[in-house]
Amino acid sequence: MQYSYEKHVKAIVLLYPSTAVNNFLIMKNVLERNNVNVSGEGTQPIIFAHGFGCDQNTWRYVAEAFKKDYKVVLFDYVGAGKSDLTAYDAEKYNSLKGFSQDVLEICAELNIRDAIFVGHSVSSMIGVLAALQQPSYFKQLVLVGPSPRYINDVDYTGGMERADLEALFEVMDSNYLGWSAMLAPAIMGNPDQPQLGEELATSFCATNPDMARNFARVTFLSDNRADLPKLQVKSLTLQCTDDIIAPAEVGQYILENTPNNEMILLEATGHCPHLSAPEEIIRSIKTFINYN
Repeated sequence: MQYSYEKHVKAIVLLYPSTAVNNFLIMKNVLERNNVNVSGEGTQPIIFAHGFGCDQNTWRYVAEAFKKDYKVVLFDYVGAGKSDLTAYDAEKYNSLKGFSQDVLEICAELNIRDAIFVGHSVSSMIGVLAALQQPSYFKQLVLVGPSPRYINDVDYTGGMERADLEALFEVMDSNYLGWSAMLAPAIMGNPDQPQLGEELATSFCATNPDMARNFARVTFLSDNRADLPKLQVKSLTLQCTDDIIAPAEVGQYILENTPNNEMILLEATGHCPHLSAPEEIIRSIKTFINYN
């Protein structure tokens, strides 16, 4: 008999009709909610997680290089790409822990253990939070352009001042499309490849504005510095030069404060090397996972 998720949910709701249980059970299937796509010829899982304003398509150049030898898992956070927008819960996604919970639910649904998790930008800290909660799910973390805190602090360089960030939020709230067109090329860098900045701007604009504004605040106001020393899973930091989102000082901070962390200073510039320099990212990831 074919399994029916909907019938299973309805049966349990009848048995346990409390509001809390109902809200939990009527969630869309995890794989549908996060538009999970699994491919590849191998058995070792490697999960690629996108950054703010993007979706799984940004990994297309890198993920393809791993399909022959790995089980490649791609997904969209709720609010991005082809995820189920009706599953968005403002309270749940008011912190990075809500997004890390989705990662853990995807791993559980796919029965994943000892995965290689590759997270870009904010997904790096989402991966760290997930690994702290369920370390058995992860063998290695690859952190691409990570930052545990984006705002400068005493004896810490995050790259942004709080006042400048609040000004950006004001522009975002009043003119999201204009904000996207202005900021995306600066984040991407690589002015010699203007099509990349245009692609990022298009991706920003395709994201639900209300959800994007919330994710932006959650991302840029986060502070995960205290989580780094707790991480026991081996990790690699891939640090770009001329990255306005995660400057070189941030990569060095992660290296010095995270057990079992290595760092590679890439030749790639900007904040999205998986789009601007995919060959270097592929090479760096393969070197790390093959020798650790």
